[in-house]
Amino acid sequence: MIVCGDDGLARRLAAELRYVYEEQVVLVMPADRAPRPRETRQPRPGTGLPGRNPLGRSRTPAPAPPRLPELRLLEADEADDAVLTSAGVADAAALALVHEDDETNLRAALLARRLNPHLRLVVRLYNRKLGRHLEALLDQAAIVAEPGLDPRRLGSVTTVLSEADTAAPALAASAVAGTSKVVQADGLLLRAVERTPAEPGRVADPGLCTLALLSSTANDPAGADGSEISGDTGPQLLPDDRAVAAAAGRRIVALEAVTHQGADEGGRRLRPALLPVGSLFSPRLRWTLGGLAGAVAALALTSWLTTGDHPLHAAYVTLLDIFAINEPAIGMPTQRQVLQLLSGLVGLLMLPVLVAAAFEALGAFRTASALRRPPRGQSGHVVLLGLGKIGTRVLARLRELKIPVVCVESDPEARGLALARSLRVPVVLGDVTEEGVLEAANVHRAHSLLALTSSDTTNLEAALYARAGNGGIRAVLRLYDDEFATAVYRTLRAAHPTALTRSRSVTFMAAPEFAGAMMGRQILGAIPVERRILLFAAVEVDGHPLLAGRSVAAAFRPGSWRVIARDASAQRHTGAAATSELVWALPPDYVLKPDDRIVIAATRRGLAELLGRHHTPDRPR
Repeated sequence: MIVCGDDGLARRLAAELRYVYEEQVVLVMPADRAPRPRETRQPRPGTGLPGRNPLGRSRTPAPAPPRLPELRLLEADEADDAVLTSAGVADAAALALVHEDDETNLRAALLARRLNPHLRLVVRLYNRKLGRHLEALLDQAAIVAEPGLDPRRLGSVTTVLSEADTAAPALAASAVAGTSKVVQADGLLLRAVERTPAEPGRVADPGLCTLALLSSTANDPAGADGSEISGDTGPQLLPDDRAVAAAAGRRIVALEAVTHQGADEGGRRLRPALLPVGSLFSPRLRWTLGGLAGAVAALALTSWLTTGDHPLHAAYVTLLDIFAINEPAIGMPTQRQVLQLLSGLVGLLMLPVLVAAAFEALGAFRTASALRRPPRGQSGHVVLLGLGKIGTRVLARLRELKIPVVCVESDPEARGLALARSLRVPVVLGDVTEEGVLEAANVHRAHSLLALTSSDTTNLEAALYARAGNGGIRAVLRLYDDEFATAVYRTLRAAHPTALTRSRSVTFMAAPEFAGAMMGRQILGAIPVERRILLFAAVEVDGHPLLAGRSVAAAFRPGSWRVIARDASAQRHTGAAATSELVWALPPDYVLKPDDRIVIAATRRGLAELLGRHHTPDRPR
């Protein structure tokens, strides 16, 4: 496996492939960002004795860890022809291009496909539209390179992912109480929800199936619980019915609902685009214009009936009278004179209405091109700090859920400002570390704070400032370093025990999905359970002895994987795109056939074992 990148995602991805999937990895990074080996820490005097922890409790010596495959580091600023050849791209199984720059990844992907036509490529691109075209192009190049190869057997050898799309659902769910964690991909919507404990002696409603049992000491299911002293072992992923019944007092994470693709991302049916009259004119003005149009129509109809002229000529004469550009009706019948006077009166009434409509339309255009300011009395909203790659995706997700948001951004040229303007989301331009910026966003009356800037210290400072004015606010921080995130979480939880604090690392949530794509599986998404990850993947039963020929109940491995759905689409192997027809709540006695395609929920090590990478499942980490 070859990983080329220039940030933390490349390092985490290399560690994921080495420690979880036990693959030989070549990491290509710039010299100034490459990981350095850590020095072995010696115990300080007075911190403990061999075989005992600092609290004096007995501790069983940990078994020696297994020998891991080699991790080779290659220092290079960019993956060019010579670098890829030196990394062994000709004999590699997969290549991940995870540079922060889309253009760099695009050039390297085209070069790698030429050097190895059948190399499995995983490309990190923020531009989703470009990513779809790139997948089709590189897959077609792989098929053309070997004309005799069956495209159905080859499958997709190119996967384009974005860590922003991976993290956005989890970050948005963390900021809103009661909002489910969702994974959306390939027309599927998997929604996981945390349920409260049931009454003693009863089991909580598991929904479609129980995904996890949360830690018994965790008040905040999305953060690190840090319960080492109490002896709590953390969350239990994919428990069986016996474990769920035995832990009736613990909260569970259950799969609640699944919807098929039939609506747009906001949950509404797609409709043809209409003229946005409602955004240009106020309701009172629209009613006034409608009344005047009715009056004009009534005058034209009366003129046609009284004069006997052609309907079009009668309407034309009526409009001339309204605009006062017709000859006076002197010497004409009385009906014609009365109609001309009424038409002139309607014209006088229409003039101020038209002027008001012009001013309202001008004001609507000016408002649409400018950023909105937060309303003074707004409360119960989400304050979103940072409108970069991650913040833009999270903003779109929150608005899909119809959650009120106020954004804070220091860069007037940030990419998310255009989206905020189109969604009419209030934005405060300014540095969050400056006095008065968070007050302008009404953070003291907000429900949640999402600190998603690229600076850990800025996110922490904003959370501390928000907690000073609003002790019960739900704070979600984007922190890069896991150890720092755990320390921040525990400190804030101790200082504010009634408030919820959650720390998130985008690369931590994205690395498993990128690693799964490199292993050749279709990863639908990931759901964080406290500080662990639960993956959803679509797997072909053929070629997996632990699945083929077994019933759904026999194929269930507690703590590793669980079959949750079967794809009943008969056209999934054709070249044309076919929608998935998933069958949920499979009977336990259903026998999996070799030609079945199933959706499973699995842990990271469970997926690796299912692929046949681990020969000893009980081997210590």
